[in-house]
Formats: sequence, C-alpha cells, structure tokens
Amino acid sequence: MLSGAVAACVAFGLLGAVLAFAVGRPRGWPEAVAAVPAAGIALALGLVEPGAAWARTAELGDTVLFLAAVLLVAHLADVDGVFGWVGARVGKACRGEPRRLLGLSFGAAAVTTAVLSLDATVVLLTPVVLATAAGLGVRARPHAYACAHLANSASTLLPVSNLTNLLAFGASGLGFLGFAGLMVGPWVVAVAVEFAVFRWFFAGDLERGGVREAAEPGPAPRFALGVLAVMLVGFCAGPLMGVAAVWVAVAAAVVLGGRGLVTRAVTVRAVVGACAPLLCLFVVALTVVVEAVAEHGGRDLLTAVLPGDGSLGGESLPTLLGVAAVAAVAANLVNNLPATLMLLPVLGPHPGALLAMLLGVNIGPNLTYAGSLATLLWRRVLAGTGVRTTAREFTALGLLTVPLSLTLAVVALWLAL
Repeated sequence: MLSGAVAACVAFGLLGAVLAFAVGRPRGWPEAVAAVPAAGIALALGLVEPGAAWARTAELGDTVLFLAAVLLVAHLADVDGVFGWVGARVGKACRGEPRRLLGLSFGAAAVTTAVLSLDATVVLLTPVVLATAAGLGVRARPHAYACAHLANSASTLLPVSNLTNLLAFGASGLGFLGFAGLMVGPWVVAVAVEFAVFRWFFAGDLERGGVREAAEPGPAPRFALGVLAVMLVGFCAGPLMGVAAVWVAVAAAVVLGGRGLVTRAVTVRAVVGACAPLLCLFVVALTVVVEAVAEHGGRDLLTAVLPGDGSLGGESLPTLLGVAAVAAVAANLVNNLPATLMLLPVLGPHPGALLAMLLGVNIGPNLTYAGSLATLLWRRVLAGTGVRTTAREFTALGLLTVPLSLTLAVVALWLAL
C-alpha cells in the first residue's frame, strides 16, 4: 500500500498519462490502449478498492449502453443518407452566401448535438459540412470550428445530448422535460453568443467570392428521419411511462440496424464497429482511474475550491457562477468526463448546482483541445480533410467565446431556476 502523498502523485500521474495519450494518440492507437493498463495499475497498487471500482463502473452501465446505441443510430442514419441530405439542403438554402451557410451550419450542428449527441456532430456532420463548403467554393475553416464548438456548447439542452448530462441527470432528480425546460435558455444563449463571435472572428473567411451553385437535394430519407423523430418523442414521453432513455435509443438502433442488415446496407461487423466498443471500454477504464484520483486528493481539492457552505444547496447567482467556473477549469485540466465524475459526489443531489456544473463542463472545453472527448474526436476527423487548425487558434477563439457564453448561460439558468 502506498503512502498518502505517493499514492496521490501516482493517481494523478496515471490520469495525466491517459489524457496525454488520448490527446496525442501515437500511431493512431485508440485511447483504451492507455486507459485499460492505467486502471489495472490503479487496482494493483491499491489506489482504488475493487468494490469501489465495480460500483463506479456499474453506475455507468446504462450510460455506456446509451452511448453505444446513439453512436449506432447516428451511423445508421448516415448510411441511410440523413446527413448527406441535410448537407444538400443546407447548401441549397444558403444560396451561395457564406454567412448564411455559417448560420445554417450552426443550426444543423446545434440540433444534431441536442438530439443525437455531440459525437454525431463531430464524427458524421463535420465531414458533411466541410464537403458542402468545398462544393460551394466556400472557405471551410469557420464551419469546421463551428462543428467543434457546438458539439460542446450545444450539448446542454437534453439529458441525451452529452455523456456528462447522462451522468448528472440521474442525480439531479429532474424529469426529461424538466431538465430540458431549465436548460433551453442557457442553450439558446450559448449558441447565440458563439454565432456572434464567429461572425466577427471569421469575417475575412466569410467574404463572398467564387461561390458555386449547390446541386439539387435528393429525396428525403423518410424512414430514417421517421425513426429519429419517434426516438426524440420517446426521449420526452418515455420517462412518463417508466421507460428510460437508454431503452428508447436501443429500440431505435434495433429498428435501423435490423433494416440495414436485411437490406445489406450494413454488415454485422460494421454494426459492431459503429457501437465504438473501444471508446466504451475507454470510458469504463477512465472511470476507475478517476476514482483513484478522487480518493487521493481530487475530491477534497474540489470541495475546497467550490463556493458555498459545502452543501451547495443554494441557487444564488454567485454560487452558480462559481460552480460553473470551477467545472470549466477542471474540464480543461483533466477533460470534462473525469471532471464530471469527480464533481458529482461533491455537489450532491442539488439540481441548480448540477446544471451549473454541466454548463461548465460542456461549454468550458471550447478553451483547449484536451477539454472534451468530442474535441479529440474532431481533430481525428479533420486529419483527413485537408482543413488545418492549430491549438493556438482554437484557444484564441475559445477565449473569446467561453467566458461570455458561460457567464450568460449561467445567468439564464439562474433566471429559469
């Protein structure tokens, strides 16, 4: 058994190594390659008790299953042509105007993130938006950054929009519609601030010139769109009938997957791959490493820096702003998923504080590449597109959007509460 100080150093070192590997991804290896051994080391050294590790991973069961189901639904919707159809409609509707294209890209990314989760926006919508911009002869950089930013900041609306939301949803005591009702104001504010800043920051890239006419969109993929619509209704109505969102997503995946297999549009191997088993394994292993950090100083540190009397039951504006700020900083230091896992036990079952925390861990990651898993995925997607981005530019844009959008979103939450 390691001593207290040594145990803390080892635990934080393991987390840092996992996150560094996830950001760098040497040789393109998946994040689980580092996370699984790190979790094993934490268990072997006694940094986390097996019972505590099992309890944390068991709590994540439905969340990880939902993640896999939504990723599969998004992939199958893409196979059916949903994202290509959306891109064609956006390209036609912008009428050759780059600023209009940016607005429509914002709308498509915000809705996709809210309904199908941020991973769908990053992995599936981003290539479509970039292809649309290239087809119109429009500079792709603003639209690439828009997908990354909205994958984070537009993921505050529904419990199903982000893995962090799902983790906090059960502890909040809110229903699906209650959660959405409190977060719709912050969601609108965050998206509006992002759009205003983008219009100014990328003014040079949004100048009209050399724009080509868009092709006519093909027929709408009605079956897939219908399944997505029913899934969204199920997310809202399911809790009223005692049906959790995870089973609604699984049902949608079964329907689309069954149809795809019957029509041979997809293979069993493609279906399994779309569920991202290695990403799910990474989330589970990361949970074990985070529990080790929490038990060896992480939880105490967060308790010390959070505002309030320790209960955080108050919903005053300064308290909510403080919680959101701490959450945003934590997300950029250790990634938003570990930050959420460490903050949840500290905050307790207080809806106001939990929702403020979600604003921090969802909007805050737009400051750095390492802030969220979505941004790491986004960088991977861009690697083969020819669109160049830099950490310096990403952070500069984040410094313009995050403080303002986070502050105003928290104010909107406070008014809703």
